Amino acid sequence: MEKSTLKKYVAEAIGSFTLVFVGCGTAMKIGCGGSNYLATAFAFGLVIVGMAYCIGNISGCHINPAVSLAVWLNKGMSTRDFGGYVVSQCAGSLVATGLLRAIFAMADITDQTKGENDWGMGANTLGGVDDNIIAGLLIEIVLTFIFVMVILGVTSKKANHGSFGGLIIGLTLTMVHIIGIGFTGTSVNPARSLWPAVFALNDAIKQLWIFILAPLAGAALAAFTYKWLESDEK
Repeated sequence: MEKSTLKKYVAEAIGSFTLVFVGCGTAMKIGCGGSNYLATAFAFGLVIVGMAYCIGNISGCHINPAVSLAVWLNKGMSTRDFGGYVVSQCAGSLVATGLLRAIFAMADITDQTKGENDWGMGANTLGGVDDNIIAGLLIEIVLTFIFVMVILGVTSKKANHGSFGGLIIGLTLTMVHIIGIGFTGTSVNPARSLWPAVFALNDAIKQLWIFILAPLAGAALAAFTYKWLESDEK
């Protein structure tokens, strides 16, 4: 493996670690009720802003398998790199989730996203849609579609948006969290959902497939839609 390729994978792992550690960690510490709803939304969004200007020039700052899928579908990366990015993103999420679990347990901190006899870990669930699978799928597909469309538009070489891309993408993630937290907790990112569901030790693991399938479907739809919109064909 080339050194530059390894650096991209490490950057993606660091970015995904930061997203889960800060985003899910904020939800676990303060919960998502009242004004904390916005705080959690901004925690996820601000991570993207910071990481975009930190690792964006190294890996593109995908830190999300759904984003990598869209880039790959539009021939913006190789199949090998797509696989490497997804593995790295999931690895970063695993380390962050495990570290959060250890810190909260060692310090005996209450996980504000948990039930009576389990850990919440900020995992995504269908609680906000009364466990309706179709509603959950639709929410996640639509929110991922919006998020990825913005990313593709902002990073398009034809658009030339300059240095504001990271800020725009981060604010868009905040936006989709503001509407999505109350429904599903907002995933739009399979790596973000994977390990919190595993560590939560509750029913989140049974619904995990939704938060893997729906973001990937939304990203694929965004990739094809944006490619058509940007094409020179009339």
